[in-house]
Amino acid sequence: MNTDEARQKKLKMRAWRRGFREADLILGPFADRHVPLFSEAELDLFEALLEEADHDIYGWILERMPAPAPYDGLLMTQLRAFRDEPKGIAGG
Repeated sequence: MNTDEARQKKLKMRAWRRGFREADLILGPFADRHVPLFSEAELDLFEALLEEADHDIYGWILERMPAPAPYDGLLMTQLRAFRDEPKGIAGG
């Protein structure tokens, strides 16, 4: 496993095991889909996001409170779009 693959695996694991189930159910599947496609800069930003408090991240994704400037861009747009996707049997 190369360094990029190891980093991606670590980020996916951290996204799935937040300790706050509601965040896990958004961040985990999101990471599974998007992390392999992220650039180095996007990985850096996602990694920084995962350092934030679970309830804050969840509030930003649900738009209950404004996301801080570093995250209030493409990453949050992607997370919110992912949140709104149908999650039926075929939808993942």
